[in-house]
Formats: sequence, structure tokens, C-alpha cells
Amino acid sequence: MIYSDKFIYIEIEPNASPWVKIFTQSEFKELSDCDTDTRNRLFQAALECEKAMIEFYSPDKINWASFANYMPRVHMHIQARFKDDEYFPESLWGKKQREARSRDIKIDEFSSFLAHRLRVLFG
Repeated sequence: MIYSDKFIYIEIEPNASPWVKIFTQSEFKELSDCDTDTRNRLFQAALECEKAMIEFYSPDKINWASFANYMPRVHMHIQARFKDDEYFPESLWGKKQREARSRDIKIDEFSSFLAHRLRVLFG
């Protein structure tokens, strides 16, 4: 767990690419079901995750996704993407494009970096 408050919690998705998932604490099925405070916190956190990934990793692109077909609960995926990752330009759920070069994503260091930014942002 990277961060948690009364509205959301954020965790790492184990992957070769940097990837975080942001969940609402309450089990909303659709984004439109969320109360305004939860929806605002979700998007503020997603934007902060994006900014942190850009600063920490200098990726070629940031991907956002929110499907919730298998798990009908509001959550967002924020992923740092690189042109030489296994799937680029496909989504990380898409067809593998190549063998990726090994990349140390320093996930513990990034998790601390992001947690600090979120504590500063949300108090």
C-alpha cells in the first residue's frame, strides 16, 4: 500500500513497467456513482501519480485506464510507458510486441517518493 485515506487507496501493480492502481474506499460501481469528494480525490491522486511518474521515470508516455469489467469497482490504472517496453504502443493488456530490455523500476524508491508527494498534497 502506497497511500490510503478515507476516500481512496493506492497500491502497486507488480509489472515490468511502473504501474499504480487507485481504488475508491467505498465500493462504487461506476464513476458517476461516486460522491463529489471521492471523485475529486480520485482524480487529484491520479494526476499526482502521473506527475510523479514523469518526474521519477521520464517515460515516453503515461497511460490511464479504467475498465472494471472483472472487478466492478471504481479504480484507475496509471502506467509509465516506454517505447522499448514489451507492449508499446499496445496497452499493457494488449499483444506483446517484443522482448523488453531489463529495466530497474526501483519500485520501493518510487513508492516512497509518491507516498511523500501524496501526503504533502492531501495533508
